[in-house]
Amino acid sequence: MNNFFRKTLVAVVAVAAMGGAAAQVKERTLKFAFQNQTGHPQAQGAQKFADLVAEKSGKKITVKLFPGGTLGGDLQTVSALQGGTVEITVLNAGILTAQVKEFAAYDFPFLFNNAQEADAVTDGPFGQKLLARLDEKSLHGLGYWDLGFRNLTNSRRAIAKADDIAGLKIRVIQSPIYIDLFNTLGANATPMPFPELYSALDQKAVDGQENPNTVIASSKFAEVQKHITQTRHIYNPQALIISKKAWDGMSAEEKKIISDAAAEATKFQREASRAAADTALDTLKKAGMTVTELPPAEMAKLRDKVKPVIDKYTATVGEATVKELYAEIAKVRK
Repeated sequence: MNNFFRKTLVAVVAVAAMGGAAAQVKERTLKFAFQNQTGHPQAQGAQKFADLVAEKSGKKITVKLFPGGTLGGDLQTVSALQGGTVEITVLNAGILTAQVKEFAAYDFPFLFNNAQEADAVTDGPFGQKLLARLDEKSLHGLGYWDLGFRNLTNSRRAIAKADDIAGLKIRVIQSPIYIDLFNTLGANATPMPFPELYSALDQKAVDGQENPNTVIASSKFAEVQKHITQTRHIYNPQALIISKKAWDGMSAEEKKIISDAAAEATKFQREASRAAADTALDTLKKAGMTVTELPPAEMAKLRDKVKPVIDKYTATVGEATVKELYAEIAKVRK
């Protein structure tokens, strides 16, 4: 075979291979719904994911973003994923307790000392095992993003000691452990979808709420809240999940595009979230909020007060699972 025919044959084979790969990627649009507003690190991560999917699919797969809870609260969105009417979301991992009870362990108060511990646990065997369990519930896990440590705000008074929380009506996410946590601290815990929260704070239907500083800043809660206390009571790993119905309808090539984009977007989102956390508190101060740091003795009181909640949910989650989780954290701390 002379060089001309050899080169022609190689070119034909290459084109055929490209055509075969292209055939594995169909034109489709995936709806990605989440609670935070455009500009928040959650939204930045979603945009990065959308851009990566478009790039890797040759613009055949479009990820359309629905920020700010426009398609409903988290529970409604999870239901939509299970039904296949929405394809992707990212949310507090603990909300998935209704699907897989072990996810409640992520919402144990004062579990992680820093974000690096959380990354090691969620990216490791423990975190990946929980994501794998979602497949039984018409969901598929793609990874974990960062929301940060949750802090307490209210419109009535500065929280200078643990007992000051008593009597406040505090909005919490729709998860049993959050309700028990704040009721145990003497507050009146009020579960509510996130899209309803600003209005509830503005109308004084609730006194306060708890979220990471980045969420408090991007949601403009400083307009309706005066006081913020750096309790850092829970760290929120965010579960990035896709509808199992959508996932099962994808080719191997499409699944690789989504998985690779998720991995790259995760790295980007975590960095963006942690950089934003460094500036959010200054933003809130400039917006007029008063900031309180609890003394170590009062933080110790908080930890003591919430021990019954940890004991209760250890029984619910399963002692073996909780033991495994704390063992993973201990390994990281070494």
